Amino acid sequence: MRRFLNRLLPKSMRSQAVTIPVVRLQGTIMSGGGQFRPSLSLASTAGVLEKAFSLSAPAVAISINSPGGSPVQSRLIYKRIRDLAAEKNKTVLVFVEDVAASGGYMIAAAGDEIFADPSSIVGSIGVVSASFGFTDLMKKIGVERRVYTAGKNKAVLDPFKPEKKEDIERLKKLQLEVHETFIDLVKERRGSKLKDDPELFTGLFWTGKKGVELGLVDGLGDMREILKNRFGASTKLKLVTAPRGLFGRRLGIFGTGAGPAIAEAAAEGLMDAAERRALWARFGL
Repeated sequence: MRRFLNRLLPKSMRSQAVTIPVVRLQGTIMSGGGQFRPSLSLASTAGVLEKAFSLSAPAVAISINSPGGSPVQSRLIYKRIRDLAAEKNKTVLVFVEDVAASGGYMIAAAGDEIFADPSSIVGSIGVVSASFGFTDLMKKIGVERRVYTAGKNKAVLDPFKPEKKEDIERLKKLQLEVHETFIDLVKERRGSKLKDDPELFTGLFWTGKKGVELGLVDGLGDMREILKNRFGASTKLKLVTAPRGLFGRRLGIFGTGAGPAIAEAAAEGLMDAAERRALWARFGL
């Protein structure tokens, strides 16, 4: 209503304040998710991104706080941001909070400019796979692993079976391909800003201050300060959030058979929580 009334006023009397939509992308990056295990994925972010880019504004500000996760979901979110920026002719300004590492930095690369706090963590341009081996435990408790497959490679890297050299080599080959995709994306987006540092793509991570020196970050500062300097002191920030249903998003878990569903979701949530905790812990957070 306020915007409508503003249009009725003579141009000289209209408010000249710019309102910049803000999207917060926070958490580990993985497909799925739900009530008990929220995460960043294309499915969970597409709606809010569409909403932000549809607003009348010269730019969209994106706040990122993520230690990474799925390289596929990271690239899908990155691509959706770039597609919307081109479609709506918007500048994308990215602001790093505590961390934008690994997949989190991949998403940050969607920004036309990236800003961080001097103590933010950025980088970690690499690929990692982690698991556990339970072969000795199986022997101790007297449990025999029985696996039947059609296809000799269907049970590769089974955590209950001894590792095979050829399986590890196959995994590393896949990792190298994913890593190359990541490197190409960063080089394409950051271009000549990147410094010729031999450790840039080794998986190391740095503070925001060092990130500026390496060309991973464009500048230091907080969102409010930078946006007001860029668009004027009267600039307003509008947080854009995902729409909620009539009775809230949690309504869907209650109904017939809700008890088992909640128990299952909670159990899966514990596993995901451990994985998320491990990702954050890599960066001392």
